This record gives sequence, C-alpha cells and structure tokens, in this order.
Amino acid sequence: MKKLLLLTSVIFLTFFSSKAQTLTKPETPAAKTKLVVGVVVDQMRYDYLTRFWDQYEEDGFKRIVNNGFNFKNTHFNYIPTYTGPGHASVYTGTTPEGHGIIGNDWYDKFVGEEVYCTGDEAVESVGTASAAGKMSPHRMMSTTVADENRLYTQMSGKTIGIALKDRGAILPAGHTANAAYWFHGADEGNWISSTFYMEELPGWVSDFNDSDVVSSYMKTWNPLKDIDSYTQSGPDQTTFEGGYSGQSAFPYDIRELASKEYPYELLKVTPFGNSITTDFAIAALEGEELGKDEFTDFLTVSYSSTDYVGHNFGVNSKEVQDSYMRLDQDIARLLTALDEQVGEGNYTLFLTSDHGGVDVPSYLRSVNIPSGYFDNVEFGEKIRAFVEEEFDEPDLIEYVSNYQVFFNYDLLREEDLSAVDLENAIAHYILQYPQVNKVFTRTQLQSGSFNAGTAALIQNGFNQKRSGDVIMVLDPSVITYSETGSTHGSGFSYDTHAPLLFMGNGVPKGSSFERAEIVDIAPTISALLGISNPNAVSGKPLHVMLDKK
Repeated sequence: MKKLLLLTSVIFLTFFSSKAQTLTKPETPAAKTKLVVGVVVDQMRYDYLTRFWDQYEEDGFKRIVNNGFNFKNTHFNYIPTYTGPGHASVYTGTTPEGHGIIGNDWYDKFVGEEVYCTGDEAVESVGTASAAGKMSPHRMMSTTVADENRLYTQMSGKTIGIALKDRGAILPAGHTANAAYWFHGADEGNWISSTFYMEELPGWVSDFNDSDVVSSYMKTWNPLKDIDSYTQSGPDQTTFEGGYSGQSAFPYDIRELASKEYPYELLKVTPFGNSITTDFAIAALEGEELGKDEFTDFLTVSYSSTDYVGHNFGVNSKEVQDSYMRLDQDIARLLTALDEQVGEGNYTLFLTSDHGGVDVPSYLRSVNIPSGYFDNVEFGEKIRAFVEEEFDEPDLIEYVSNYQVFFNYDLLREEDLSAVDLENAIAHYILQYPQVNKVFTRTQLQSGSFNAGTAALIQNGFNQKRSGDVIMVLDPSVITYSETGSTHGSGFSYDTHAPLLFMGNGVPKGSSFERAEIVDIAPTISALLGISNPNAVSGKPLHVMLDKK
C-alpha cells in the first residue's frame, strides 16, 4: 500500500511539475524582420478589395489577405481625409492635431499665404533643374515609425521613401530618411529628390532615369481583360467621367493623348504610373541593398495613380476597376521581388490607404441619392458680405480655406471686437447655409473634449496653431469639385473606411471586424519591432493581431 501511495505521489508531482514548466516556458522570439514595407494605395476604398475580388489573381492582394491579417473595419479618425494628412497619420500614429499636416495645402496665418505640406524653399532640387524638387518634411511636427527605427538602430537601419507624389514619398519616410524619391513627369519623366537628402542622385537612380523604362509605358491603355467581364463597375462611357481631351472610353493611346510639351505628365493619370513606381521600388531594393544586414530597414511605397484615375473617372468607372486589376499585378511583382531579394519570412508588409473616395454626386443624383456640389467662391463672397453687414468691417475675415474661416486678429484688436462674438455670429450664419451639415468654433474645439461623432473627427484634425477659427462640414456626398470624377476629404464612411492588411514576419493569419484606426498602424509596427512609438503617437497597438498565437 505504501509503495502504491509513493508511486501515485511521484506521478502526481511529475505531471504538475511538467505542466508548470510548460506553462512558464518562455516563448521563442521570432526571427527579427529585416525589412518593413509600408504600402499606401492612394484613394483606395475598402470595398475595392471585396468588389473586385473575383478579378484579382492569387499572388497579389489575395496573397496578402489569405496569408496575413485583414482588419476589415479600419477608419480614419479625423477630418480632413486628404493625401498629405493621410500619409502623415499612417506613419506618425497620430492625427493632424499632433503631426500638424492639416491639409495638402493650408493657409499659414503667420506668413499670410497658402503653404504646401512638403514645400521647402530652403532646399534645392536634385535630379531636375525645375523647382519640383524643392521639398522636405520640415512642416511635419512629429516623428514617424521609420524615424524611430533609425534612432533605435543608431541610424544603421535605412529608410527609403518612393511615390509619384512628393508628399507620398516624403511624409512616410520621415525626417531622418536616407532618401525620398518622387516622379517628375513634365518633359523629363525622371525620379528626383532634394538636397534635404542628398547632393546628387545615386548611380542606381541615374541608371533608372537613363533607361527606357518610363518611355516604354507611353503606349495604349487597353482593358487588361475582356471589358464585358467588368461587371463590378458602371458603363465604359458616361457623362460622369472626365477623361483625356474629351475621350472617356477605352482604348487610350497615351502617346497620342499626351501633351506635346509635357508628355510624361499623363502617365501619372494612368495605371502605368503605378507600374513605374513598382519598377523603381524593385530597383531600390537592389540598389540600396535593403534587408541585407542585421539592421531593420524601411521601404515606404505609395501608389498614387489610383488617386489620379479616381479623380478623373470616378469610383464606379471601368478605368478605376482596370487600374486595380493592374495594381494587383504590380503588388504581385513587388512581393516576388521581396521574396527573391530579402527572403520570404524576412520582411513585414502592411498595405493601407490614405483616404477613400465618394461616388460622383452627379451619378448619385441620377439614381435619386441625395448629393450635390458646393460653390466655395460664392460662399466666400456671402460670408464676407454678412460679416461686413453685421460688424461694419469688410476685412474681419482674413481667409477661407479647406472649409475653414480664418479671422483677422490684428483688425479685431484695433476695433476692440470680440473673437468669440465673431465666431458665434459666423457659426450661426453658416449653419443656416444650404448644404452645410455642422459647424464648429475654435472655442468649442479648444475648450471641449469630444469622444465620438463628427465633433471628434474635427477635433482630431484641428491643430491649434495652424487651423482656422470656424470649421464647417458639408452634407453627405456634397463636394467642391467638377461634376465629373470623384474626390474626398470628408469624415463620412466612403472617405474613412480603408483597407488594412498585414503580412509576413511576426504576422499571424486571421481577420477581425473589431474597429481599428489608421493611427494604430505605426504603434503596431513599433510593437512588432520592439522600438519606441513615434513621439506624438495617439493610436494603440492592434492587440487582436499581436496577441494571436
């Protein structure tokens, strides 16, 4: 009996000792990622993933979705949803309130003029004699996740930013980037940079510019597949499309339609611009030897042509559908190059957007959906006339920009007028104005704290030093734009709902409908790398993915 009890005790202790060791055994860390690749698709609505799914091949978007993690309910959490703020928010992990990029352009009340988000007269162009290279990230007030990686690696990890648009290359790459390159079309068709990064282009960039890669795309744009199979979009030719020189149906002879003076500019407004971007990104992988040593590198790639095509033809066009089917192939080419040059499993990739896009309001009206067009010029005239009548001063409004009204504070002091009285009077007037949905004043945004709804979006996009004094929001699907093509900028779901996909090193397979926000991307990458968050971060790591085993 004693022997039986002793044996039972030994078995019991052995089992639970083993169990305890199993429970407390530390996890084996994943191999460190050699390269982080951030892909931003300009003007990509979330439903472009689902709408065109059956037309995509297996090795592009589908490969990322099927082998990675898909956040299906990701939104921008601020207004305005423009390209500059979008790219800055993805990589800084904060909103315009924190990073300061409150638009593509905005009125600078301290210098009394409009400024461009990446414009910089203190630097010179590199790779062109034009002013197209006078750009830098100096107006972005916070660090990016790529900056934090550079700091963490004592500047040994590289950062390279690439996009057709300068702001799409510069803002993601941050302040410490080794280089940012953007495409100067015009009559040159070259990739350029600025003296913020370098004094001259490296050899691999010059070699690319000297090749015939860009000129090879001056060809006819035909549908990738039988256009009758494009049942996920509207008719090929409608009155809702802009087109090229009056032509708005396939095929498009790019060489024939291009400007004789600036022939390469038209390439941006075709899917071939994305193909050129992919060609250049692949060349950068090799030329910069990204992901080749023990230090994590960053490659930021923005595909801008989808935005140009969407603005021109509208989100429901055959041209937009074909552009995404072609982009699917470009994504596949980029993934193949990453596999070959860095190694599958050695890189971490995320793909998202900088904003969505609205259905063309003239199309929506044709199917009885409320929508319309807002006349900014007429509004500016009427608001100034109102202020002059109410306060007997015509110049109290200094500027109207991006649906924001800026006050002339010098004149307010001279006339001993109250800014609060002025903002309340203007807000009341604007709220009665046709097609205006909501109005917010500086006092409301600086003294209140909004946690939900449009007010929270406005507050997240409000920068105390740079934003205006009264901000208005238009009705759903009401825009300031031509009656052809789509645009963006609002806080409605068609502009805020974006794709967010992760794949590669450290990323489990899965998906989630839990709400995520664009500002969560940077802290999630920081968590994966074990580095500091960007210094103004307001987002949070996406634990639903990070905690998944």
